[in-house]
Amino acid sequence: MNNLLINSKNKIINKIKGFLKKEDGMGVVEIILITIVLISLVIIFKNQISGVVNTILGKMSGQANQV
Repeated sequence: MNNLLINSKNKIINKIKGFLKKEDGMGVVEIILITIVLISLVIIFKNQISGVVNTILGKMSGQANQV
């Protein structure tokens, strides 16, 4: 009975160690960093982006009224 508990404990510890050694989490870190960079760029160029969008929407509205 005691050996069974020790073996189970060792299996659990080995699974936890294996999980911690995996590098699958690196993808998540990269995605978070890319997202932060994109959000920063949007904040920095907010006025320019708004101007471009307003110009495009204005042209679309003008051409829609012509049809």
